[in-house]
Amino acid sequence: MQGYIINFNPVKDEDLIVTVLTRDSILTLYRFYGARHSHINLGYKIDFEAKSSTRSSLSQLSGVLHLANKWNLDHGRMHVWQSYIKLFYLHLKDVDEINSFYFDLLEECSAIWEMQNPKRIAIEAYIKLLEYEGRLHDEFICFNCELPIDKHISLVRGFLPAHEKCAWTEPFDELFIKELFSKKSSLFLNDESIEKLWKIMMEGF
Repeated sequence: MQGYIINFNPVKDEDLIVTVLTRDSILTLYRFYGARHSHINLGYKIDFEAKSSTRSSLSQLSGVLHLANKWNLDHGRMHVWQSYIKLFYLHLKDVDEINSFYFDLLEECSAIWEMQNPKRIAIEAYIKLLEYEGRLHDEFICFNCELPIDKHISLVRGFLPAHEKCAWTEPFDELFIKELFSKKSSLFLNDESIEKLWKIMMEGF
């Protein structure tokens, strides 16, 4: 079985409780420290087994093999990836069974993470996630006053559109945000805008 480690917490005697996102489920597994284990880390893609255990009510994480990417050794890219992965855990932590969309989205991102600005990849993927969940507000009606937005669009958590005066945040050019929302492309956004969008996204899915 394959999946992405989206969270882990230490428990007694250096054991871990590990949350793994697979193609069709989110598994909470117990990893015993006693035996020799390969190193695991947040965001790693792993091949593993989930075995029933007499020592814990949770299944045991075993036979772990890290399916490494070259960019895992790039500290900057790995840091952005782990920040991105944390959002998946917070968004999905109360879910047991899921559609393959979330796993496939991480697969898609991982395949190109080394080739582009990873924050751009994450933001474009987030637009796909919002659209999949029916939460992409591409009609550009202000969430606060419910009036249409012209020329300049402010965005708040969840990329909800708003007037600058309603959100009290620095706006984006309307054409560039419409391009992002419709084509899932950040091509016309400069790096400064990408940083602003990244900070908004980090507030939570």
